[in-house]
Amino acid sequence: MKPFSNPPLHAGGRRPSVTATLLGIAVAAGLALTGVAAASLPLATAATTPPPTGWLHTSGGRILDSNNAPHTIKAASWFGMETPDCMPHGLWGTLTIDEALANIKSMGFNTVRLPFSNECLAATSIKGNLNYWANRAYALEGKTPLVLMDTVIARAKANGLQIILDRHRPSSADQSPLWYTSAYPESRWIADWKMLAARYKNDPTVIGADLHNEPAGAATWGGAAATDWQAAATRGGNAVLASNPNLLIIVEGIENQGNGTSTWWGGGLADVKNKPVTLATPNRVVYSPHDYPASLFAQKWFSDPSYPNNLPAVWDANWGYIQKQGIAPVLLGEFGTALQTTSDKQWMEKIVSYLGTNSMSFAYWSFNPNSGITGGLVQADWRTPEAAKLAALSPILTGTPTPTVTPSPTATATPSPTATATATATATPTPTPSPTASPAPTSGAPISAVWKLGSSWTGGYVANIEVTGLRAAPGWSVSWPDPNVTRVANSWGVTCTVLPKVSVTCSGSDWATKVAAGQKLSVGLQVDSLKAPVNPVLTLK
Repeated sequence: MKPFSNPPLHAGGRRPSVTATLLGIAVAAGLALTGVAAASLPLATAATTPPPTGWLHTSGGRILDSNNAPHTIKAASWFGMETPDCMPHGLWGTLTIDEALANIKSMGFNTVRLPFSNECLAATSIKGNLNYWANRAYALEGKTPLVLMDTVIARAKANGLQIILDRHRPSSADQSPLWYTSAYPESRWIADWKMLAARYKNDPTVIGADLHNEPAGAATWGGAAATDWQAAATRGGNAVLASNPNLLIIVEGIENQGNGTSTWWGGGLADVKNKPVTLATPNRVVYSPHDYPASLFAQKWFSDPSYPNNLPAVWDANWGYIQKQGIAPVLLGEFGTALQTTSDKQWMEKIVSYLGTNSMSFAYWSFNPNSGITGGLVQADWRTPEAAKLAALSPILTGTPTPTVTPSPTATATPSPTATATATATATPTPTPSPTASPAPTSGAPISAVWKLGSSWTGGYVANIEVTGLRAAPGWSVSWPDPNVTRVANSWGVTCTVLPKVSVTCSGSDWATKVAAGQKLSVGLQVDSLKAPVNPVLTLK
């Protein structure tokens, strides 16, 4: 999914196509309990029921753990490592990695789908405004995005979560309809996947490889080699399993199916029936369609007179049959909504019921609140749960969601890599302008500020603002001209207003409302605008 609003593409409109100490205590307690159980049971019984290793495999239409018990993946996507920031979003404020992961876990999820780009894998530094002080326990300053990925995975393990790695984009600039581009050929795609598979080979926290996000446009299932996603997924899957035979290989669908029908990007898997992906290592393939409501694109089935009762038949035809017929398991890789319209609410109720009735795995898009059109599982402060969405998801999550926040984490050692990424510099198609410091503040202004363009696309941009307190003040604001602005879609640490096609004004809010002398704040916003301003002059108050 595209994480930002960019009509008419999804996640902003789209064509048919988102503490070590406590851990030690818990582990010790678990071992003690295991010892008691072993002492009270015959040795033969204890030996036949070892704890699951964490690795998963498939059998027919089910995902199973190492003891062959059915397992349902319940994931939430936390995006950002596929963007020019090369870091999970939200870490620019006071949010820590552990706080975010603990929140996801408390909602009832057991897995995080972690998007990345090949460009970020090779980057020598984290590009976004990560708050290193808030996240000081992880010692990330001066480290690479790949080390940041190591840290997220290590902390996911500490929080009782597993990870699906999602190759969301080749470059950080945008998605690609095919698995390769001129700048990132298939050889690079495969080499990076082999590197990641080897890097986490001994860590069952990483359970799956989502080979390529949302094949679309010219992508086919069979046919010409240059567009044949089924054949490419076979090559990619075999390469990954050669490095780590324990991973699940997650294969998304295509937009334009062989039967002449079109659906969401990555959503069409009707061709699997006659041409499945068959890998050298059996019992590893999981098919992963994406599906969204009418607020993202008015697919023809939304105007059917029988809507929403027609939806299960649509899903059966496009991908549901795969699991129902025992061909392979299905993981609904993306689905999400702002849950604002009647149609979206009907869609949400139906798809949650469909997933629950069929015991299907899923990955919700997204944890992030800064996803255009869909929003996220938390509000703009990156902490407060979106209660209505969690209530709608509750039938397929465990128990009543009561998210909590974890205290400041203790440092966790980064796993030693077994391989390193190939550092191949690649120019980004749309370079980000160099940040410009604001002019000397007008008399009485309590702050200085630097405005930085985080990322941009046709129809919007993300800007980060670094604020420094010149004196203690109960409030502050920053304004700049934007002749193309229409609205502020999301913000963190600020509340913003716009004069359409004139200017944007943002005032400190939530944790950034007040500023102390010498204090540094990192806030930001997502703007709907035809073109991002270049080095705008700031007005400070």
